[in-house]
Amino acid sequence: MLTLRLACPTDLSEAASAILAADPTVSSLTIWRAASAKPVGDVIWADIPRESANDLVAKLTALGIAEAGTIQLVPVTTWISQNGLAAERLAPGSSADAVVWAEVIERAYEDTQLTWTYLSFMIMATLLAAIAVVTDSVVLVIGAMVLGPEFTAIATLGLALVKRRPHLLRQALRTLFIGFAVAILIVTLLALAARGFGLITQFDVLKPSPGTAFIYSPNWWSLLIALVAGSAGVLSLTSSRTGGLIGVFISVTTIPASGNIAIAAVFGIWNEVFGSALQLLINIAGMAFAGWLTLLLQQWVWGRVNARAARLEQPPRSTR
Repeated sequence: MLTLRLACPTDLSEAASAILAADPTVSSLTIWRAASAKPVGDVIWADIPRESANDLVAKLTALGIAEAGTIQLVPVTTWISQNGLAAERLAPGSSADAVVWAEVIERAYEDTQLTWTYLSFMIMATLLAAIAVVTDSVVLVIGAMVLGPEFTAIATLGLALVKRRPHLLRQALRTLFIGFAVAILIVTLLALAARGFGLITQFDVLKPSPGTAFIYSPNWWSLLIALVAGSAGVLSLTSSRTGGLIGVFISVTTIPASGNIAIAAVFGIWNEVFGSALQLLINIAGMAFAGWLTLLLQQWVWGRVNARAARLEQPPRSTR
């Protein structure tokens, strides 16, 4: 369940109210006349199922409310309403599977901003991965995978293509490139310092490492894992089921690869540098492609579901 909140200019209020009142999936509708000071007009609240959000937002946006006022979608975590239950049953599909595109796009813009916090997490995750390579610690590899913030930016590449948002695509690419470049550079400098102080030796890096050798040894399994993880991650991000994201984080080898690039470069182990770089590219490309394909499929499926629901709502034609 979502609460749709509108700050609506006076000249658009009646049309917006009519759209919401006519929709059978709106379980409650509240209108405060002249309650909005900016824009001057009315405040309208409506409780709706997640499945109805895209259609209603599209209609209200076409009306001009997004330009002249404000449209908000607020999740309702707990609700008790027979009307709400009836509206959920009327809405096509399942609320757990529904993709609210406005919500997904807003989160994508927010999470792909290049901020100091994002860079800090990238650096710390890559540093943990580098330490994991030196100590051959699988536990640290998993910790680095979970800490890395890069997945949303990778998934956003597919979203930007599906929704045709070139600015979002550029933002995600910029954040990914600068994030990995800065993290690898900082960890390389730290590894050089550690080597200078004798904290890391060539033996530490060249010794057999059965727990972390997969990082610089990409194969067809790397691509398959990236495809599955990318699809699962996008499903988690676009639905209300986010529990699957942890499994995605600890399946892909993006952050571990960047950590190994830094360590191997310091000691001139170029086969590992190139192997890790290839692993990184395979994982990013595989996840981005799978995410794009999954979003495309979701858009097609929900388009069909909504079209069928619209046909069922139309009154039957007279045979006379």
